[in-house]
Amino acid sequence: MPAPHWPAPTATAPVTATVPLPGSKSVTNRALLLAALADGPGVVRRALRSRDADLMASALRALGTTLVASNETSAAVDWQVTPGPIRGGAHIDAGLAGTVMRFVPPVAALADGPVSFDGDPHARKRPMGPILDALRSLGARIDNDALPFTISGPLTGGEVTLDASGSSQFVSGLLLTAARFEKGVTIRHVGPPVPSQPHIEMTVQMLRAVGVRVDDSERDVWRVEPGPITARDTTVEPDLSNAAPFLAAALVTGGSVTIPAWPLRTTQPGDALRNLLTMMGATVARRDAPTGATDLVVTGTGEISGIDADLHDVGELTPTIAALAALATTPSRIRGVSHLRGHETDRLAALVTEINQLGGDAEETDDGLIIRPRPLHGGVFHSYDDHRMATAGAVIGLTVPGLAVENIATTAKTLPEFTQMWAAMLESR
Repeated sequence: MPAPHWPAPTATAPVTATVPLPGSKSVTNRALLLAALADGPGVVRRALRSRDADLMASALRALGTTLVASNETSAAVDWQVTPGPIRGGAHIDAGLAGTVMRFVPPVAALADGPVSFDGDPHARKRPMGPILDALRSLGARIDNDALPFTISGPLTGGEVTLDASGSSQFVSGLLLTAARFEKGVTIRHVGPPVPSQPHIEMTVQMLRAVGVRVDDSERDVWRVEPGPITARDTTVEPDLSNAAPFLAAALVTGGSVTIPAWPLRTTQPGDALRNLLTMMGATVARRDAPTGATDLVVTGTGEISGIDADLHDVGELTPTIAALAALATTPSRIRGVSHLRGHETDRLAALVTEINQLGGDAEETDDGLIIRPRPLHGGVFHSYDDHRMATAGAVIGLTVPGLAVENIATTAKTLPEFTQMWAAMLESR
C-alpha cells in the first residue's frame, strides 16, 4: 500500500536554525570504492548512511570487500574497509544510484568471473551506453546497453573515447578503477561539454590523495597511470548539496539558517549555493565556530529575486533553485541543464509539471527552464521517486498552505532523516 502523502509544513515565522548535515554521498561512495581497491585496510569516517551509500557498501561486499561498521548512527558510520580478491558470480543491485550503476562496473571487470547488475525500474531507463561501450572497447564482454546487464573481464586498460555529455559519472567511473588496470587508462571525451565538472575534479582530487597519478592537463582528456591505490583513512565532508533546501528556507521565510563545518575549500558542487543564493537576494556569510571550523550563515528578507544562471556544472541544485524561482518576485531562467532529463527522473519535465499544477508558470527550453512569478495554491507535489524533487516540494510548501509531497520517503536516497531535520528546523527560533 502506498505511503500517505506528507503534509509539507508551512512556516509561521522566520526560521532561525542551525542544521548539521550528514556526510556527502558523492565523497562517501568514491571513498568506499577506492578503499575497496586499495593495497591494504583503511577507514572511511563519517560516511553517509543512506540508500545510495548502503547500495555501494553492499555492492563492494558482493565483490569480496569486507566492511565493518563502527560509531554507527542512523545517518553516519565509520567503515573499516579490508580489500579482498574481486570475485565473480556476484549480483549487484544498483537501486536508483548512478554512482553504483556507473562506478562499480569497471571494478566488476576486474573480477574472476561474470557479475550481473540490475536496479529499480526507472534505473533501467537511465543512460548507461557510454560507459558500457567504453568498457567493451577495453575488452569487457557486456550483454546489454542498459540495466540489467552482465559484465565479464578481464581488462588490461588502454585508451578509450566516449561522449560523456550525458553524465560526468561516465568519466569518474572509469577514472576510479583505472590505476588497477595493467596499462592504466586514457579517457578522451568527444561531444558537447561534460556536465557537473566539479564531480570530476572531486574524483581526480581523491585519486591523487591515495597516490594515483592523474594527468588532466589537456582539456577533455584524463590519463591515469597504472599503480597501487594507497590505503588511508578518509573523513567525509558534510553534503553541501543537501544543504540546499534548508538554506532555501532562509530565503522563503526571511529567516537565517546556519550550516556548521562548511569547508573552506571543496570540490563539492553544493558550494555554488553561496553565490546562487546571493543572486536571489540572500546575505551569505562565514562565521568562525568554537570548534575551529567555519560555519555558513544564510539570511533572507522574505523576498526572493529571480535568477538567470547556467547550472551546467551544478545541475543537482536545479530543483531547489527552481522551487525558489517559483516563489520569486521576478522571472527566472535556468540554463545548461539538458542532462537532467536523464537523472532519477526527467527533472525538467517533472519540475514544469509540478510547478504548473500548483498554479505556477514554468516551461521547458532546450537546455533548461523559464519560470515566471504567479501565485501558487496547494495540491500534491509528486516526487517521481526523486529525492531532490521531494525536497523541492518541501521548500514550496513553506509558504503555500495545503501542499502535500508524494513519497517523501525517497529522500532516504541521500538524506535519511530529512523529515525530522525539516521539523526541527521549523521548531527552532
